[in-house]
Amino acid sequence: MSGGITSSFLSFIYKCLVAIRKIFYETKILSTKSLKCKVISIGNITVGGSGKTPTVEYLSKLLQSKGHKVGIISRGYKRKSKSTIVVTDGKKKPESWEHVGDEPFLLAHKLENIPFVVGASRYKASSMMIKKFQPDVILIDDGFQHLSLHRDLDIVLVNSKDKESDHKLIPSGKLREPISNLDRADLIIITKSNIHQPSNYLINKIENFNRPIIYNEIQIEDLLQYKNNEINKLEKIANKKVYLFSALGDNESFKKIMGYTDAKIVGHSQYPDHYHYTLDDLNDIEQKATKCNAQFLITTEKDLVKINFQNIKIDIYAVRMKMIFEPKNLYGKYIDDLLP
Repeated sequence: MSGGITSSFLSFIYKCLVAIRKIFYETKILSTKSLKCKVISIGNITVGGSGKTPTVEYLSKLLQSKGHKVGIISRGYKRKSKSTIVVTDGKKKPESWEHVGDEPFLLAHKLENIPFVVGASRYKASSMMIKKFQPDVILIDDGFQHLSLHRDLDIVLVNSKDKESDHKLIPSGKLREPISNLDRADLIIITKSNIHQPSNYLINKIENFNRPIIYNEIQIEDLLQYKNNEINKLEKIANKKVYLFSALGDNESFKKIMGYTDAKIVGHSQYPDHYHYTLDDLNDIEQKATKCNAQFLITTEKDLVKINFQNIKIDIYAVRMKMIFEPKNLYGKYIDDLLP
C-alpha cells in the first residue's frame, strides 16, 4: 500500500516538474534554439521499447536515397565517454560500443556515409555536426522531450502493446510526460502492430489528436552469425531448438516475433535495456541453453555488438529486422514536403 502511495506521489511531483518546464518554454523563459539545417526528431512518450533506433535507420536510408546529406544526433545512453564526440564521420567506424553507446555503435556500422555525433546536449551535438559535416538534415534519436532545440518535423512512436495502465507518469507507469503532450507531434507511428493488436483505448486516444498516423510492422529478414558476420536464411533455425537472450526496452516483443518463425524456443534470458553483459551473464546463458539442449543461441543485432563469448560450442545468430509502414507513401510525402 505504502509503495503505491509513494509511487503516485512521485508521479505527481514529476508531473508538476514537467508542466513547469513546458510553461517555461511556452513563455520564453527558456529558449528554443534553431539550426541552419532541417531537423527531424524521432522520439517517444514512454520509456523504452518503441523502436526508435530501427526507425532512425529506416529514415536515414530514405533521406539518403532522395539525395539528402544526413547526420544523426543521439545522447549515447550509458556510454562511458561523457563529452560530445563524433561516433563516425560516415566512413571510419567506431571500435568500442562502450565508448559511444550500443545503439550509436550499431547504427554507425550499419549505415554508410552518414556522420553520427553523441552528446547530452542535442544543441551542442548538432552544432558540432553542422561545423564538421554540413548536413542539410539532422535526425535526432530520442528528441521529443528536448524542447531546447527547434524541430521541423516531430515524429513520435507509440508501442502498439501500450495499455491504459501504462499511460501513467513514471514511476507509476511508463509515460515520460502527459499523453496530452502528443499534441506537439506532427506524425504518430504506432509500432509493432503485427506483433501486438493495438487496444481500442490506444487507437481512440491517438486518433483524438487528429494527427496523421502510420502503422509500423517489424519482420525478421535473416540471420547474422556471431564473429564471422555471415548472413543466413531463416531456414537455418527451422524446427531447431533455440535459446533466446536480449537486453531491450521490450524483450517481450522479441520473443513474440521469434514465435512467428519455425524455430522451437526452449528458453529466454532477459535483461534491462542497454545492459552491459558480464562474463558471468554469458556463462549463465550458455549453461541454460546447454541444459535445454538448444542447438542455437538467438539474440538481436543490438545485443550482438556487446557480447564476447569465449570458446562457446553453440552457434550464435542475431536476427536482422526489416520495417514495413502503412500507408507506404505517407513517410515520403512528409519528407518531400519538408525537403523539396
